[in-house]
Amino acid sequence: MSHSHTDEKLVRMANQIATFFLSQPEEVRREGVATHINKFWETRMRRRFFELLETPDVGFLPLVIEAAKDIKRPGEPDSRAIGVGSDAAAGAPGGRGVVAGESLSEPSIPEATA
Repeated sequence: MSHSHTDEKLVRMANQIATFFLSQPEEVRREGVATHINKFWETRMRRRFFELLETPDVGFLPLVIEAAKDIKRPGEPDSRAIGVGSDAAAGAPGGRGVVAGESLSEPSIPEATA
């Protein structure tokens, strides 16, 4: 089965997230990958992610596959996923930072204060 350019990009993005978290302490890796995907990937991306996850040799890193257990499947209640709802900012100073799923690859833009 051949994969589209979009599928390849999705696999590459998931692996980039995992590669970043491989540089973090082991105890936050799996949760970090899952939290990032839960917070920043829209429903159709996560739906395709789970379809690709069932494809043999699609190319996901082992950490991505491990983190999939904590990624919200579209249509399922949030209670099984991490990084969504009230726990999304747990452990992050002020609810911000890498622990909250923010990317280090994008510049932080200060929020306007009114």
